This record gives sequence, structure tokens and C-alpha cells, in this order.
Amino acid sequence: MLQKSILLIFINLMSNHCFSQDFKNTNPADSSRSFYEAEASCGSCQFNMKGNGCFLAIRLNKKKYFVQGAGIDDFGDAHNEKGFCNAIRKVLVSGDIKGDSINIIYLKLQ
Repeated sequence: MLQKSILLIFINLMSNHCFSQDFKNTNPADSSRSFYEAEASCGSCQFNMKGNGCFLAIRLNKKKYFVQGAGIDDFGDAHNEKGFCNAIRKVLVSGDIKGDSINIIYLKLQ
């Protein structure tokens, strides 16, 4: 029974760690880049975007963008309770927008 309790505690800690990860290719203190508060989620499950399967998307200023450079499971299991397929998460994001896509340089879950 003790081993089962320890295993459950470990799984809980790991799932919390997975959803607190940041994606960084730059320093947020880098004054040459703009950082925006936005929403991140699954483009097909939460933002009703057309595409194949589940994919990470950003909603910024009411416009939706396909994310390039980071995957939907880079922040934990997308189908978990707090995963991107089941929740819209507030994020701090920086990247280069081209058309309907954003190439992520920095993304932090809030």
C-alpha cells in the first residue's frame, strides 16, 4: 500500500511539473522582442480551427494562429484534465507571425 501511495504522489508531481514547463529559445528580458499575453490550446478541440488531428494554437487579439516550433504535447499530455485539448490556458508568448502561423520563440504558461 505504501508503494502505491508513493507511486501516486510521484505521478502527481510529474504531471504538475509537465504543465509548468516553459518553451524558451530566448530570454524574456531580451528587450528586442515583444511579449504578449495570449491564450493557447488545441486548435481543433478548443479553437475550432481546420486541421488534421490535435495541434497547438495561439489566440492573440481575437485572431487564431497555428503554432510552429512547439508541439501540443511539449507542455504535458494534451488530453490530460488541464491539457490543451481540454482547456484554454493563458500564456506569455513571443514569436514571429507570418500569415496564419506563429513561429514560437518563447511560451510560458500563466
